[in-house]
Amino acid sequence: MKQAPSKLIWLLFLLLPLTLTMTGCNTMAGVGEDLQAAGGGIEKSAESKKDY
Repeated sequence: MKQAPSKLIWLLFLLLPLTLTMTGCNTMAGVGEDLQAAGGGIEKSAESKKDY
């Protein structure tokens, strides 16, 4: 089964972020911790930008 090169390129672009995410955090608990840390950073940034 031969696929067009453009389909393979799109498949690689779709799988690359998934692969990087899964290697960065090995468990679902790790994903939750990463999201919580990112949310905390966004929250701190938003609090520091308030001008009231």
